[in-house]
Amino acid sequence: MPTLIFRFPAGRYHATPWGHHVNEGLIEWPPSPWRLLRTLLATGYAMLHWPTAGPPPEARSLVEKLASVLPYYRLPKATGTHSRHYMPMARFKNGREETSLVFDTWARVSGELAVSWQVELTAQEHELLERLAERIGYLGRSESWVVAHLATDARPFPAGEACWPEGNGEASPGPGWEQISVLVPEPADTYAAWRERAVARTLESLEHTPPGRTPTAKMKKEQEKAIRPYPPDLIACLQMQTNELQACGWSQPPGSRRVLYWRRTDALEVGAPRHRHVPTTPAVEAMLLSMTTQGGNEHALPPVTRTLAQAEHLHRQLVGSLKGRHHPALTGCDEQRRPLCEPHRHAHLLPIDLNGDGHLDHILIWVPMGLDGEAQSTIRRLRSTFAKGVMGPLHLAVAASAREIVDLTALAGITGERIRRHIGKSREWISATPFVAPRHIKKHGSNTLEGQIHAELASRGMPSATTIELLDPHETELARRQRHFIRSRRFGPAPPIDHGFTLRLVFDAEVQGPISLGYGSHFGLGLFATL
Repeated sequence: MPTLIFRFPAGRYHATPWGHHVNEGLIEWPPSPWRLLRTLLATGYAMLHWPTAGPPPEARSLVEKLASVLPYYRLPKATGTHSRHYMPMARFKNGREETSLVFDTWARVSGELAVSWQVELTAQEHELLERLAERIGYLGRSESWVVAHLATDARPFPAGEACWPEGNGEASPGPGWEQISVLVPEPADTYAAWRERAVARTLESLEHTPPGRTPTAKMKKEQEKAIRPYPPDLIACLQMQTNELQACGWSQPPGSRRVLYWRRTDALEVGAPRHRHVPTTPAVEAMLLSMTTQGGNEHALPPVTRTLAQAEHLHRQLVGSLKGRHHPALTGCDEQRRPLCEPHRHAHLLPIDLNGDGHLDHILIWVPMGLDGEAQSTIRRLRSTFAKGVMGPLHLAVAASAREIVDLTALAGITGERIRRHIGKSREWISATPFVAPRHIKKHGSNTLEGQIHAELASRGMPSATTIELLDPHETELARRQRHFIRSRRFGPAPPIDHGFTLRLVFDAEVQGPISLGYGSHFGLGLFATL
């Protein structure tokens, strides 16, 4: 399995994808297999002095074997950059020479590029490829100096640096990856069969020679002209120059095709390279964010009835700030975007009112599986959020963090007193936000209201409640106020039943909070507080 290694001594790689103008500022990364095979042929003619009639038989066999498979890549870190030049146009106006602004775009490459073809070569072909690699001077434009060699061992590429063709039997890599179109050569026999059909169709459209007569010189000339756009073999296709392709009317070289490749979204960064620094801070189970308006008016904060909407908006901000990266504690999904097998271990975003004025002033982020340094940094980077009906942004700040959520009970003042109602211990708990059933409520069986509450408690490792009391909104002020809560997510599935219940739960022994049950429990619904 031959593997070519390319090193860029000047750290620059200049190459424009086929079909694009240099002023579009695009970079062909990785270098296409079409470009690589043309580079090998050009090196053979320039450095090994191949005859102008064509490469030797072992070179033809080598190129055709490499063209028969789609290569794999190991991509080093690359950053796109450019310079601007005013090129003279050799035209003068008002005594001054006119110029044209030209963009010179290239990739700043640090590290080695590896290209691997899964094909077996003979000893002669292997030796020839090694000689060609050692004599390659540049890849792409002449400014792209390279030092290349043939690897002595074929090691598998690391998953985070690999680039491979779509449709090779591997599953989609998921978030953090993107597809790009790459120009690759057709296998030699595939092109030969296509050319035979294309030439036959072209000749059928020309004037035929009557039986028993030889074609005239004019007819022979027309036939030669008609089949001229179709090179005799794949090697001839790779050797066609741009002016020949334009003269024949080709918008894409004959013998080539487009293939989608997977690469990481940060494989070619724009701007200064980003060095991800993952702090080594210890994991925490909870973080408490304060939320204030620009003017400090607490009564301008969102009302408690918008608990679900406020939590959902903050969750979208957190996931968006990951910029394609994946973090199960914040997203609740694995790398394939499938829900985590262990339920309710990822982030709960619980907006709460800690001063009792009916407005949300804090957001408790509770993550039973823990927030590592990267997740904590993601949360700390959020400096503001927004709310419906509030002028301007709402400022966010980390008020406290705790390795275990019970540590937040040590907070002093009214903040500590009120947060202990949500995370303390008690036998009796009452709804702080309405409970919305996660499934349709039935009159009998496990999906009654009581049955669903018992199932929700069991899924969180909590004991069953001995008493479940439903508070009547006509008799209880708390239940009456909770009728006005938003109960349906805007960017998620709707609840099976759009109805909120105000409940009182009683247990045999004290139960440690927080208790958050039912639909939207990770966004503040179904949150309970001690009496």
